[in-house]
Amino acid sequence: MPSIDDRCSLRSLAAGESLAGTASTIRHWLLIEHPGPWGRDGLLDARLPEGLGRDLRALESRTGARVLLIRRPDRKAEYGQGVFCCAVDTRDAWMGFQVLDGIDESALLDPRERGAFFDREGEPLFVVCTHGRRDPCCAERGRPLAEAAAAVGRDVAWESTHVGGDRFAGNVVAFPHGLYFGRVEPGEVADLMRAYDQGRISPLHRYRGRSCDPFPVQAAEHAVREHLGGLDLVDDVHRLRVDLRTAEIHVVFATPTGPFLVRLKSVPGAPMRLTCHATFEETRREWRVLGIERDPPDAVP
Repeated sequence: MPSIDDRCSLRSLAAGESLAGTASTIRHWLLIEHPGPWGRDGLLDARLPEGLGRDLRALESRTGARVLLIRRPDRKAEYGQGVFCCAVDTRDAWMGFQVLDGIDESALLDPRERGAFFDREGEPLFVVCTHGRRDPCCAERGRPLAEAAAAVGRDVAWESTHVGGDRFAGNVVAFPHGLYFGRVEPGEVADLMRAYDQGRISPLHRYRGRSCDPFPVQAAEHAVREHLGGLDLVDDVHRLRVDLRTAEIHVVFATPTGPFLVRLKSVPGAPMRLTCHATFEETRREWRVLGIERDPPDAVP
């Protein structure tokens, strides 16, 4: 067991690892209420009915969705004997919910089928990863963060299993857009939640990216927001075109002041152990911005 001084979140911070372009790339999500304990593997090790974890893992393979187990920070169920489920399409910023009679019914859901299974939900939802059996950083940094989020809005704040990027704990995902924020402190989460309620991304220096976008697009979006003075409205930056076919990646965004081209490339970062449980170093990928240009010629297909 690594010492507290050797936590992966501290190694990442000491290495100066950028948050931009690190959000897990997931379009469809299915969030299922379960009070825990969750175990190391959120689905296979949780105390679910026999075979349900395997069925949910098969649902992920069949639909391409990510299944999260979620719970209230105070562990109190909201719907009595019912089980709350939420489906999200981050590309369309759509979210719907369903209350099931039993958790075993969740394996029959398809988060891609909106009208067939889910009622439209209008209120944002905030998920804080607190999956400590997966990585100690998620518990140590996530649980105080989840409690702070619940103090702002208990109806919209949930703890969750692994969302990706343990070393960026505390991690918050804001739905329905699937906006990832990392290294969030408990004192920052109230402003983050209020900003998102207003359609804004703040604080920008905690923003990891939007989960429906590939990593380089996430990094390019972050760069153009900073370049234009910290554009913070979710709809301020809209991807128009992207070319991922060459070593130099081009992404064109629409912005309030016109289109901008971001040129960037992937570079290897210094090898490091990426989780607290890792026993060997891995070479991580970073994104180097090569240039940002106004009104680019229409040359990117």
